[in-house]
Amino acid sequence: MKHLFATALLAGFICLNASAQGIDFFHGSWADAQAKAKSEQKLIFVDAFASWCGPCKRMAAQVFPDPKVGEFFNPSFICLKIDMEKPENAEFAGKYPVSAYPTLMILDADGKIVQKSVGALQADGLIAFGQKAIGKADNSVDYEKEYAAGKREPQFMLDYVRALNRANKPTLKITNEYLNSQKDLSTPINLKFILEGAVEADSRVFDLLLQHRDKIAAQEGAEAVKTRIALACKNTVKKAVEFKSEELLNDAKAKMKAGLPDRASEFAYESDMNFYAATQDSKRYLKTVQNYQKTEIKNNAAKLYDLVNKLLRTFPDDTKVLDQAEKWAKIAAENGGLPEYYLVLADVYKRQGNTAKARATAEKALQAADSNPNGMKERIEYFMRSLG
Repeated sequence: MKHLFATALLAGFICLNASAQGIDFFHGSWADAQAKAKSEQKLIFVDAFASWCGPCKRMAAQVFPDPKVGEFFNPSFICLKIDMEKPENAEFAGKYPVSAYPTLMILDADGKIVQKSVGALQADGLIAFGQKAIGKADNSVDYEKEYAAGKREPQFMLDYVRALNRANKPTLKITNEYLNSQKDLSTPINLKFILEGAVEADSRVFDLLLQHRDKIAAQEGAEAVKTRIALACKNTVKKAVEFKSEELLNDAKAKMKAGLPDRASEFAYESDMNFYAATQDSKRYLKTVQNYQKTEIKNNAAKLYDLVNKLLRTFPDDTKVLDQAEKWAKIAAENGGLPEYYLVLADVYKRQGNTAKARATAEKALQAADSNPNGMKERIEYFMRSLG
């Protein structure tokens, strides 16, 4: 099962743990970031920005807070957000000059640039950027050679599991081998090991994480434990989808309820949606999203818009799904008034074969785009041409 897992003071931040709010940023120094990256076997992600930069502001407002971005970056990177034009950041800016903002960099603990990208990215693009860097920096093969030669010291084994996690490679075999050899699981390094090794909810290691939760939280921080619980449960859902196993799906939901009860309801809905989408069970999928809308989303325009897009991606031709998408897209457009909300409603009409309504709604999208100059006009005009 694959799983995923940055001596002048900077006006920047270090991200340590995942949260439901996306990337967590904390103040820190470049030297401290390097030291932490080295001790935790992580890469460093740097958002090199300027305070006046529009695309930088959009990433800060829309991309960094995205939960899926936080879930990927927080366990795998030390993250810095650096204003490159502030005097206190002159040393960093001199060593890593940029020509445009934002410039996104991923560096190793020694400060060597692993990967660099100029310009703003959306959430999926940013995650892909990070995944590519992790692939380039995979050093698990070096650990594998030493392991094969018989090396088993605790710190080595912990670093080996961290390297495997960072490279999205299986770790449970190595983790269980080490923990089974330990008489006292409450030592500081063994608590670290349990936290690092609990990558799937359907595992003994995850049960150990819950069992030793208070001690691990006292040592590593409560948020680090929450991060790992959420990640492990999501990984088990991925496995449930892969093997089409409702038993694994229910196990993941039960473990989330035990570990993070305040997130359990939304997690259950999202997990069911992923599972029924993968199994192409449109009836159960639609029932799940309807309950999700009633309890979690209600009439929030932005969330309804996202949900409609998800419906259209998953079951683009299902009549009942399109009927529900139409209702929610209408509410989103009426409550939100943004051109993209009207455009998705127009798209629903087009899929239903109602070209007249699609064209009339696209005209409303064009009117709304006049007061929201964000590149939408081109998309709307392209859509209207597709109507013939």
